[in-house]
Amino acid sequence: MEIGIVRPVSINDEMRTAYLDYAMSVIVSRALPDARDGLKPVHVRVLYGMWDMGIRHSTPYKKSARIVGDVLGKMHPHGDVSVYDALARLAQPWNMRYPLVDGQGNFGSVDGDPPAAMRYTEARLSAIAEELLFDIDKDTIDFRDNFDGTFREPTVLPARLPNLMLNGASGIAVGMATNIPPHNLTEVCDAIMHLIDNPEATVEDLMKIIPGPDFPTAGMILGTEGIVNAYSTGKGHITLRAKAHIEEAARSAYNIVVTELPYQVNKARLQERIAEMAKERKIEGVRDVRDESDRSGMRLVIVLKQDAQPKKVLNALYKHTQMQTTFGVNMLALVEGGLQPRVLTLKRMLQEHIDHRREVIRRRTQFDLAKARARAHVLEGLKIAIDNLDEVIRMIRESRNADSARNNLMRNFKLSEIQAQAILDMQLRRLAALERKRIEDEYKEVIKLIAELEDILANPRKVLHLIKADLQYLKEKYGDERRTRIIPDADGEVSDEDLIPDVKVLVTLTERGYVKRINADTYRTQRRGGRGIKGMMTREQDVVRHILTCMTMDDLLFFTDRGKVYQLKSHEVPDAGRTAKGLPLVNLISLEPGEQVTSILSVPDFDEGEYLIMATQRGKIKRTLLKEYSAVRSNGLIAIGLEDGDMLGWVSMTQGNEDVLITTARGQTIRFRQEEVRPMGRPASGVIGINLGNGDRVVGMDLVQSNGSLLVVTANGFGKRSAVEEYPAKGRGTGGVITLKLRASDEVAAARVVYETSLLTFITTGGTVMRCLAEEISQLGRLTQGVTILNLVKGDRVAALSVEEPSDDDERSQNVLINMNGEGNHDEVSGK
Repeated sequence: MEIGIVRPVSINDEMRTAYLDYAMSVIVSRALPDARDGLKPVHVRVLYGMWDMGIRHSTPYKKSARIVGDVLGKMHPHGDVSVYDALARLAQPWNMRYPLVDGQGNFGSVDGDPPAAMRYTEARLSAIAEELLFDIDKDTIDFRDNFDGTFREPTVLPARLPNLMLNGASGIAVGMATNIPPHNLTEVCDAIMHLIDNPEATVEDLMKIIPGPDFPTAGMILGTEGIVNAYSTGKGHITLRAKAHIEEAARSAYNIVVTELPYQVNKARLQERIAEMAKERKIEGVRDVRDESDRSGMRLVIVLKQDAQPKKVLNALYKHTQMQTTFGVNMLALVEGGLQPRVLTLKRMLQEHIDHRREVIRRRTQFDLAKARARAHVLEGLKIAIDNLDEVIRMIRESRNADSARNNLMRNFKLSEIQAQAILDMQLRRLAALERKRIEDEYKEVIKLIAELEDILANPRKVLHLIKADLQYLKEKYGDERRTRIIPDADGEVSDEDLIPDVKVLVTLTERGYVKRINADTYRTQRRGGRGIKGMMTREQDVVRHILTCMTMDDLLFFTDRGKVYQLKSHEVPDAGRTAKGLPLVNLISLEPGEQVTSILSVPDFDEGEYLIMATQRGKIKRTLLKEYSAVRSNGLIAIGLEDGDMLGWVSMTQGNEDVLITTARGQTIRFRQEEVRPMGRPASGVIGINLGNGDRVVGMDLVQSNGSLLVVTANGFGKRSAVEEYPAKGRGTGGVITLKLRASDEVAAARVVYETSLLTFITTGGTVMRCLAEEISQLGRLTQGVTILNLVKGDRVAALSVEEPSDDDERSQNVLINMNGEGNHDEVSGK
């Protein structure tokens, strides 16, 4: 029996060596991606295995089991589960920003469902994955022996696609881990092209092109500090938040609807977590959680209780569930030929792709050049044979065998063995005159190609130009829009405004103080004389007093009868349905008992208008700088000093040079220059605007605009437009002129300056809403009675009027009228 050599070894040294060998094997050959193609070894084997099997994006699908078996048998000496899991992940669009495998069958779901067994699913390469393998047959990368030396597998892919940035990577090695977020292809291609043109570009320069990651599940990124840290150092923390909005439900309740989740959040587990926290009362106000997702998109509905405040519940969900998560960026990848793990900055990652593509193009060019030179060498021999055709034929006929003929040709015409063999292999049809011409033309083309390839190898700038051309091609073919929205100044604590779209809305307020907002397009425009559509289910003896068109991001200034002003964002007004009552305004602003809002003003920008001009019911008027109302305390500010028995009624934003029109309930209107009212401080009480008769009161104040007309509407629904030129400018404090002949028991309800394109919204004391264009209301003289604008039911009266300028896509007219019950009346109603 042969005895081996026994060598004493320190257990510490042996364990250290063995562990380091194991660690490097895991790091280099399993867990970390190569910076050049962004793939781990198992992904390279899966993609190359499908390529080697001829499975392209344009070929039929093949069973996943067949693919896995081929990869196992040729390249991957591990379990089939690891290969199939890798293949399945490459086909999952919620994990891969640009899936590399086109799967058919059940490949799992965003709910965490596992893929079906590989015997049931089918797969093929996606079109974009083939860009990773493009030119692999041109000696562009190194191959190595497989585990048993019977097959050659690639060490890395040529990767025309900058896959490391596009799809990111995650993996846990020994003593280190990587977590690279996915990005947008268009942005990455633009950034690499910028870096090629500007090698000294900084991370800040590149971030102007790549503002941040772009996740396949969309969502939102809060703040840019984490992105800057990640791109500058390779490490950082990015806060992700789900996209959610609030919808009105039945019985004045609300639902929170989640349509986008943070990256790698399991929807089913999130649903269970929300239900558990609601049951344990850690989150108040949640009644139920429903998953209404379908093929059209994600929709997770969180049903709230009737008394729940939606925004408070939403903030609690962000705080206590995975609707807000943190993505820890650690951009670790293998560099220096896939041998050294390094934490990479944004610029280094892009540079790694440029360096890899430069090497691939160099090797491809050398391969093509060698092939072209070999072809040129053969064509030179064929040309010699054609030029000496008779002698070549004679020499071949006189030779005893092929070897003798080859040797004779080589000796007599000084040909190489390759050239001589090519002459012997040449078919007789190539001796035709046309075929001889084709050989000469091909030789010229090959010589030209050789010159071009040699020029590429000699000129590094041309290599970079080819890289840019590839990137431009990828951008045009596969580029798409960014999915993930970045909120720059959030820093993890997003205000409600960041979740609310800036859209046109109607804000209404009732006499009892119920306020709500609704999308402006809910009410269709109708012909003059229509009955309108039911706008609000008001309480008994409650009437709508104010309606305002604005944007959800505008500031709302609420002016009250006591001369105070309160401030609120438009989106803070609860969103409600067409027939909902809304929410008491006292829940939103600190109104005193008995205090009533008499005017609402929307302010998109406190620098847009220079002044606010106010009018009281007793005819006082005042002008104050708008900026004095830009920061209103929660308990309000004094807007105007009032005398006993007077009340503030109308407020407008002005540049300071428009004439003022004041209209009274008895049909008198005065026009005077605004300069006659000097600017005053907030507490001032103003000056006399119009001299009122006994029992009269102001019902409207507006500013004169060119080409405008004064619209007056009475409580009984009559009205008209009169050109503003019919109202002569008189001194402030006079009695004005007649603007409308009133019928018995009628009075002016509202007066506004309008244009033909103005969109008018009328609301009655019964809650009926009608919209129509101003051009549909007749323009008549001051001394006329007007026409019927609204056909009111018995006991109903006009309560409020809103004026807006419609956008191009607003409906211009509507012949179908809608009655109080919302039923269509298909008879066109003409006005009187």
